[in-house]
Amino acid sequence: TTTPRIGDILQKLAPFLKMYGEYVKNFDNAMELVKMWTERSPQFKLIIQDIQKEKMCGNLTLQHHMLEPVQRIPRYEMLLKDYLRKLPQDSLDWKDAEKSLEIISTAASHSNTAIRKMENLKKLLEIYEMLGEEEDIVNPSNELIKEGQILKLAARNTSAQERYLFL
Repeated sequence: TTTPRIGDILQKLAPFLKMYGEYVKNFDNAMELVKMWTERSPQFKLIIQDIQKEKMCGNLTLQHHMLEPVQRIPRYEMLLKDYLRKLPQDSLDWKDAEKSLEIISTAASHSNTAIRKMENLKKLLEIYEMLGEEEDIVNPSNELIKEGQILKLAARNTSAQERYLFL
C-alpha cells in the first residue's frame, strides 16, 4: 500500500519471458509424447492419473498444466494493457508499466514467431515425405509460401495439364 507499483517489477522480470519461446516451440511435441506414452504404457498412464488426483493439481490434467505456460505471455500482455488503460498517465508507475508492456509484447511476438517457424518446418517435413524423401527441402531458411492446384499450359498445343505446386 505504500508504493503501489508493478511496472518496475515487471520490467526487471519481463526479459526472462523470452525463454517461453523455446517451451512454446516444443509444446506440440511434448503433448504428442504424453499422448503416445499414455496409450503405450499402462504404467505411465497410471502414474499420470495418480498424480492428477493429487489435491495440488486442482483436478486438472497434465495437459492442462502444460498449456498454462503457453497462455502466460499473452495473459500478461492483456493484463498490462488493461492496467495501463486504467492507470492515470501522471502515475509514478506509468513509464515503467509502459516499458514492461513493450518488453512483454516483444516476448509475445518472439513466441508467436517460434510457433510459426516450427509449424513451417513441420509442413516442410510433411511435403518432403510426400515427395518420397528425394529432395531435401527441410531447412530453417526455407519457407512454404503457398501450395495448391495450378494449370500448366503446354507451349506447343496450349493444352492445360493439372499440377500441384509448392512455392
